[in-house]
Amino acid sequence: MNITVLDLSAYLGLTAVAAITVNMLLGVMMAFRYSPVRNWPHHRFNYFRLHNQTGYIALIATILHPLALLLNKSPKFRVLDLLYPVHSPQQPLENTIGGIALYIVALMVITSYFRIQLGRRTWKAFHFSVYLGAVALFWHSLFTDPDLKGAPIDWLDGGKLFVEACALIILVTIILRARHSRKKTLHLRQSLRQTANSS
Repeated sequence: MNITVLDLSAYLGLTAVAAITVNMLLGVMMAFRYSPVRNWPHHRFNYFRLHNQTGYIALIATILHPLALLLNKSPKFRVLDLLYPVHSPQQPLENTIGGIALYIVALMVITSYFRIQLGRRTWKAFHFSVYLGAVALFWHSLFTDPDLKGAPIDWLDGGKLFVEACALIILVTIILRARHSRKKTLHLRQSLRQTANSS
């Protein structure tokens, strides 16, 4: 089976989508204080480390995904087209949004590495940019023609179905995270009100 440069680039892109999806799910598990000992799989495992590793995998895959295009003969991509894809030879809008996703993922991983030096509040502000990065990544993945011919989108293509499933998982995750944050805020306000009334 011959794998073309465009196939390689597409597989790397799908790897990035998978890594971001798993990374965000693990992040929500941490926010919910999920215990793998009390709940499934009922034994200890360091999902914080797995969360970090999936962040690194996502970064590596999002860097290698466009780099593979430098080997493509037609259309020919230059390094500048990858760094600043506004004038790329094919699908400049889709590629620019993909570039934004790459830069946000890089920012997320780099600031996580320096989270202690940055302080929790500053680091968290940077870290929540992962949601914007995920939107850009999924938009790029869904609306880019993997053959770079500007063909209509085949929503039932295997790669597109995979991205659609991951996007749905992330959407549900974001909704659950927002509901959890709202409940925590309401609970905190009620506690403060009760404390103030009892004083």
